[in-house]
Amino acid sequence: MKYALISEYTDQYPVTLMCRVLKVSRSGYYRWLERPISDQAQRRLEMEELIKDTYEAFEAIYGAPRLAKELAELGHPCSVNYVAQIMFEQGIRALNGKGFKYPRHSLTMHNVSDNLLWRDFSACQPNEKWTTDITYIWVKDRWLYLAVVMDLFSRRIVGWSLDTSMTEALISKAMDMALRQRETTPGLIVHSDRGTQYRSQAYIDYLRANEISISMSRKGNCWDNAPMESFFSRLKVELIYPKNYRTIDEARSGIFAYIEIFYNRKRRHSANDGVSPVEYEEAAAMAA
Repeated sequence: MKYALISEYTDQYPVTLMCRVLKVSRSGYYRWLERPISDQAQRRLEMEELIKDTYEAFEAIYGAPRLAKELAELGHPCSVNYVAQIMFEQGIRALNGKGFKYPRHSLTMHNVSDNLLWRDFSACQPNEKWTTDITYIWVKDRWLYLAVVMDLFSRRIVGWSLDTSMTEALISKAMDMALRQRETTPGLIVHSDRGTQYRSQAYIDYLRANEISISMSRKGNCWDNAPMESFFSRLKVELIYPKNYRTIDEARSGIFAYIEIFYNRKRRHSANDGVSPVEYEEAAAMAA
């Protein structure tokens, strides 16, 4: 579809130029961007991710009945048949006997890296340890997905990306922003959870090409990435819930102002002796 093609290359070419070349209107393209996603389709996408993550968290042992119970405990009730259907479509099944074989395309625990941090979130200098994660943000009638990269030295947000889909491109854009504005050296550790996006081959190759050491949390252990969990909690309490954004543009502008102006440059952080991330980095640079 022409609109989808334009959306894929907005970082490389002007929208006006692409619309002219493809002979479509700019207004039509922007209307397409704002097209509503049905509640049923959105829930399906979310449940697919939840089922995949839960399946992996329990080391491929659980089948549809147990996965359905785990999801209900997490606040996402669904029928066993619903889970079984998604598992069938994704080509995953429980490991339950010596005759079991993983399908060629099943979600085995591929591309999992060791936990290099082991909850040591301290850093001696900028660009030594980064951590990254994705959170969900509800805007009117759809979910937005925010990927963030944090430098653990100062807790500064050095990269972020907001989109309507939770894909490998989302996290790569956030990482690309961080790498473009920071001077990194080989050996930088980037820590994340074991989400499917962070284990995608394209993302792994991208980090390795930039000589980055990859670290991942243990299965289902959110505290292995506690600084990011803390940031997302602050973001939602201080911005998302009070503002209750109604459009994507409003949310994007608000998140930009919160991260780049308030959080990075004004908000005092206990891990920084009570100063903002930018002020903490500037003081460290002067003392060096």
